[in-house]
Amino acid sequence: MSDVLFSADFSSARHSFIAAAREAKAQVESYGYPAPGPRGEELTTEVAWIGPADAEKVFVAVSGTHGVEGFCGSAAQVDWLRRGEASRLPRGTAAMLIHAINPYGFAWLRRVTHENIDLNRNWIDFTQKLSRRPDYDELAAALCPEEWTERSRAQTRTVLDSFIKRRGFPAFVEAVSGGQHDYPHGLFFGGTAPAAARRTLERILGERLAGARHVGIIDFHSGLGPAGFGELMTTARPGSELHKRTQSWYGAAVIPVGSEDSASAHIGGDWISAVPKLVAHATVTAIAIEFGTVPPLQVLNALRADNWLHLHGDPMDSWPGPIKTDLLGAFCLADDVWKGMVLGQSLAVTRQAVAGLQL
Repeated sequence: MSDVLFSADFSSARHSFIAAAREAKAQVESYGYPAPGPRGEELTTEVAWIGPADAEKVFVAVSGTHGVEGFCGSAAQVDWLRRGEASRLPRGTAAMLIHAINPYGFAWLRRVTHENIDLNRNWIDFTQKLSRRPDYDELAAALCPEEWTERSRAQTRTVLDSFIKRRGFPAFVEAVSGGQHDYPHGLFFGGTAPAAARRTLERILGERLAGARHVGIIDFHSGLGPAGFGELMTTARPGSELHKRTQSWYGAAVIPVGSEDSASAHIGGDWISAVPKLVAHATVTAIAIEFGTVPPLQVLNALRADNWLHLHGDPMDSWPGPIKTDLLGAFCLADDVWKGMVLGQSLAVTRQAVAGLQL
């Protein structure tokens, strides 16, 4: 069953989602993307809406914020549709499933957009002065070397290990992944203007949630934490009303992003934090669920290799090639137990979200 739900590539995932959405009697709309896929194909984000168009309570599930992580989220969305979960929606409640909000990263097996932007570091006010990360400055050259050879990997690993030894691993993760705006070709680049995918998501949320009064959002991710464990992440400040409401929906397992217990560092520019301002007329309860895969340095090395490939190499050489295969393996494990854990936890958390909207 899991092999059917976890698609082999973006096109297969898109077709599976559309077919499952239509079988569930959803209204499906496509949103174009300004860059093509690896075979020149048109890329799109699909939105499936089920339920009253003017519903005051809306459950939202989003996949593909980080491109290649979309295989996980897409499988969860298709599973939700095929299981007939739409028929369980309470009266007056609608569901909106946003498939592949970053279709470029999904199709090209990248975490970023075609602008090399980390979409979850892009949701900031660009009219204000952009923050700088001095710690990233120290690591920038080592993170993204001009050569990707055994020698260059060894040399740069020495620099990274030295930082970890002096400052500790949490500080290293914060420095690398917190988000930066000074290295357009670097890792975790937050951009200097809104990304195309951000504008699409803003449009979708603005148009589709105009009549909503209560919104529950789940953003699907993978790559951080113990293999198969789905960490429920909130950006709510501990003790705040939003944090209390989120815990009332999902229990005490909800973890603030960047806290000691979280697999994620503090980040700047995530879209979940921005949604309450976009739909200020509604009460928004949003979380991300992050499924662990492989050790963090293995994930980082896969990202570094992919960055080098698109900046200095040829991504189409023997597509998808070993670097792409390694990157996919860092975010979606080819293991039935892992896939089963993803689907089981996803089903549970989606049901909690729908139930939470009724409180």
